[in-house]
Amino acid sequence: MPLPIVAIVGQPNVGKSTLFNRIINERVAIVEDRPGVTRDRNYARASWMGHQFSIIDTGGITWEDSTIDEEIRAQAEIAIEEANVIVMLADASQGVTSLDERIAHLLYRADKPVLLAVNKADNPEQRTDIYDFYSLGLGDPIPVSGSHGTGIGDLLDEVVKNFSADAEKTEEGVISFSVIGRPNVGKSSIVNRLLGEERVIVANEEGTTRDAIDTPFVKDGTKFRVVDTAGIRRRGKVYEKTEKYSVMRAMSAMERSDVAILVLDASTGIREQDKHVAGYAHEAGLGMIIAVNKWDLPKKDSSSGKDFEAVIREEFSYLDYAPIVFVSAKTGKNIDQLPKMVKEVYENKNQRIQSSVLNDLLLEASRLVPAPMVKGKRLRVYYMTQVKTNPPTFVVFCNDPELMHFSYQRFLINQLRENFDFTGTPIKILPRKRK
Repeated sequence: MPLPIVAIVGQPNVGKSTLFNRIINERVAIVEDRPGVTRDRNYARASWMGHQFSIIDTGGITWEDSTIDEEIRAQAEIAIEEANVIVMLADASQGVTSLDERIAHLLYRADKPVLLAVNKADNPEQRTDIYDFYSLGLGDPIPVSGSHGTGIGDLLDEVVKNFSADAEKTEEGVISFSVIGRPNVGKSSIVNRLLGEERVIVANEEGTTRDAIDTPFVKDGTKFRVVDTAGIRRRGKVYEKTEKYSVMRAMSAMERSDVAILVLDASTGIREQDKHVAGYAHEAGLGMIIAVNKWDLPKKDSSSGKDFEAVIREEFSYLDYAPIVFVSAKTGKNIDQLPKMVKEVYENKNQRIQSSVLNDLLLEASRLVPAPMVKGKRLRVYYMTQVKTNPPTFVVFCNDPELMHFSYQRFLINQLRENFDFTGTPIKILPRKRK
């Protein structure tokens, strides 16, 4: 089952991005003290008291006539449509505004749990002086301070109370993967080939698949769940609401997948949109496989595959860990390889290495390439331990994290790949100072 989705909505400049960052404990959303800075949705995973959920930060809602304001409002409306719980954020320093009232009326029609949080309630007087917000008809207002962190726990307590029990269930022993890519690259055709039946509508026009469809199947004794996402268009270039809605569904599908198969079109080559789609999956920490579809169409010679692979490696340099397979949904070429590759990537993504083995590797790596000097100081690496899987994440304790240059982190990642494979999965290195 997909994770519950929480959307933060409100008028401009009430502190939605600050609250979003506070909840996920990272500085992800752009925060600036002027309206309109957040123009799109930001997505992240969060947790509270053992409950996992996705959270969306939306742009400020207005009813101005400008194109950008219409775009922001449309994006926020989609977030409201998709969310399981909605947090409306207001500003204690402004009091109840006519825009707050209009947004509240919009939320009445959502027929979903709506919590009213009043931000910038930074001191006891402000936290008690919020009675006017009862007039919005959204129940008890919850005073919070995104900048100071007060009241956030009370808000999240109410948020998780509104999650249904089914929304957080996950099925054990099932490998979930999504088939992603820009419109019309053949994602649905690949899914149909995998399943051996016409389960997904296929048509020769962009955007035929409007929804994300979860389909379980078994291959060679392994249980899989495939999610065929709607074709992702770059969000700034999508104007039809149903297309914007499909983007959000696709993002949600990626977030609940273990592995993503990025589908490219051999007949049209790599486009800028392909890079945006790949970027979403990479940032989500998914395992990755690159499938070049329609390999039956281009005219090829013996070097065509190597040439295309070289282009892929150049254009997607950050996906150098992702295996590449050339397929044809039309003829079935190499489609049967995909489940086996998904399983391999999934196992690599969940691989755990003992600390003693890691430190033997670290010692040998230090002999091969001594830690560098940075600004007259030498980096000293003491030991390494794996702190999580999915994706594999390693903490490297050293004398000064600022001395660990990206290139040396890259060297350590390459050593991990050479010794433990990790094909198809990103690896994270977190330098920490030894206490």
